[in-house]
Amino acid sequence: MRAILSVVMAGFLPLAAAAADGSTPELIQPGYDVALEDFQWVQRPVVVFADSPEDPRFHEQMERLMDGIEALKERDVVVLTDTDPAARSALRKKLRPRGFMLVLVGKDGGVKLRKPHPWTVRELSRTIDKFPERQREVEERRGG
Repeated sequence: MRAILSVVMAGFLPLAAAAADGSTPELIQPGYDVALEDFQWVQRPVVVFADSPEDPRFHEQMERLMDGIEALKERDVVVLTDTDPAARSALRKKLRPRGFMLVLVGKDGGVKLRKPHPWTVRELSRTIDKFPERQREVEERRGG
């Protein structure tokens, strides 16, 4: 299990370095001291909950997200993690997870998806691409 955690953490280090030099916002961050309102109309939070950082589903989900990091950036996604139920974070109080849970929140602040098992970036991307606000973003980027 420690080997998996090492691999996941090694994947976070390049992101942290990029965020530290100001080149990109931090894509994956702990969700203990944040509020969903901080991201409204700016980014789409994907919140990953688990009852322990050792949860195999948590590790699988983080690996899947790391594999598709470019697609997440393109869709203005920020990944928030919370693996400590005892901390009683604002995210836990608002979203009320039970065990492992993946929650996709739209830029409007509304919960768009809840899943009790890991999802691929492809599945998340397809869901996000159906949002009217995402379709407008794509049209604006095309110059339409």
